[in-house]
Amino acid sequence: AGTVLAMPPSIYLLGMDNAKVILNAMAILSGLFILAISYKHVQWRELLKILVIMGLGMILGIKLFNLIESQQLLLRIYGVIIILIALKNIFVPATKTFNTIVLYGILILAGIIHGMFISGGALLVIYATQVFKDKEIFRATVAPLWIFLNGGLFVEQVHQGLLTTANIYLILGSILPLIIATWVGNILLKKVSASLFLKITYGLLLLSGLSLLK
Repeated sequence: AGTVLAMPPSIYLLGMDNAKVILNAMAILSGLFILAISYKHVQWRELLKILVIMGLGMILGIKLFNLIESQQLLLRIYGVIIILIALKNIFVPATKTFNTIVLYGILILAGIIHGMFISGGALLVIYATQVFKDKEIFRATVAPLWIFLNGGLFVEQVHQGLLTTANIYLILGSILPLIIATWVGNILLKKVSASLFLKITYGLLLLSGLSLLK
């Protein structure tokens, strides 16, 4: 769910629309990188289920985003969502189990948030921690999910005229840092304590959400 961390500062630097275009492209590329090295671990049946349910939510999210005209209101909504996700992960243990209906509801909500802010991964983790018991299988299965979902968002962004020359340059300039970050992520996956990493991540999420409520 790296986009959740990257989105708030990117919004301040580039504005909502530009940040969404660039981080969407980065999510597609990172998904391609991870899929290339982990494709043997993909659970295709589970991938199709998530893709369909989140895809329906994403369509609704896109429509909701286009209906809300106030950028400031959108930022506050997004900030509240990030704060709630961070607090959930801090205070509600990942071992808590949900029934199937609740899990599907979480996937739909993840799709809605993804359609609005390209940040559905944070909620998808709630579903994934219950369904996938191996972190390599989870990561490998989610990689093509972002390729498909974000690919659809990319087509929509091009249709809206958001893929400007300036954004193309920023995307190209972001590829090398993305490759380095993905490489470092592979190392951290094997060497860093998961509990420590998650605590740092949730703390950063909380700060990011609070920054959007100013």
